[in-house]
Amino acid sequence: MTPIVEVAAAVMLRDGGRRFLLAQRPPGKVYAGYWEFPGGKLEAGESVRDALVRELYEELGITVTACSPWLTRQFTYPHATVRLNFWRVTAWTGEIGITAPLEHSAVNWQACTEAAQVSPILPANFPILKALSLPESMAITNAEAKGVEHELERVKTALNKGLRLVQLRDKGLPAATRKAFGMALRQQCTNHGALLMVNGDAQLAHELSADGLHVTATQLAELAQRPDFAWVGASCHTTEEIARAGELALDYTLLGPVLPTPTHPEQRGLGWSGFAQACAGNTLPVFALGGQTPAMLPTAQEHGAHGIALMRGW
Repeated sequence: MTPIVEVAAAVMLRDGGRRFLLAQRPPGKVYAGYWEFPGGKLEAGESVRDALVRELYEELGITVTACSPWLTRQFTYPHATVRLNFWRVTAWTGEIGITAPLEHSAVNWQACTEAAQVSPILPANFPILKALSLPESMAITNAEAKGVEHELERVKTALNKGLRLVQLRDKGLPAATRKAFGMALRQQCTNHGALLMVNGDAQLAHELSADGLHVTATQLAELAQRPDFAWVGASCHTTEEIARAGELALDYTLLGPVLPTPTHPEQRGLGWSGFAQACAGNTLPVFALGGQTPAMLPTAQEHGAHGIALMRGW
């Protein structure tokens, strides 16, 4: 059996998480000239975080001061099978290539929401580029409780303040009412360049020309292949469900409830330590769901979340 090489890979973010760094492999190395996320192999007895800090100091001349786990991807190249442990790096000291010699041929800052401006890129990194374009906050609609007009106004206000990911839930609404609500949401999201996901109904998602489909945990268990949408996400409650979403090459999962919610007051929730344990080693972006508020985003990301999903708190 081919041994797996453990690698720490840094997703360095700046400008409020809107831009990330790619580095070009130097002459003399395998895949010279290709662009990648900086990082390197773990040494014996070294943790991913320690390897990340060491590699970024050696390669870029910076000292990491804030980082958190994000995704893990395994990829087989002709010369090796690697497990890439991607961590987001959000703060550091020193200037790239100034504090210490730069080990790469070049570095380039890319916009998270745009196609990469450099090539070629190592093939293991393509899913990571898509994941980086996924907004960090998801608003889940609750028109059944507040009314359609109230919810449309709430979405409009949130979009004006920067929200870029909306999930149409409200599965208890009459079909015609839900479709009309969805059409209005579709227009709002289009006007603001936001993604619209439809919960549980592929036909409605197609009728609305939505950006994607969000499947329930029950639907996830029944799927034999990925649904045909640009974006597909799933609600998950266990590590096994997250793994299944990864096997189907979905784009993200929601994991919860993390904290008690009015919807499920009888459930204690995973808690942050339980959340971190459940999504450790995940191959997809995971949103923390349940009892979240916008102020909890940093806490969620410290525990391995891509972001947060909110029904009431947004």
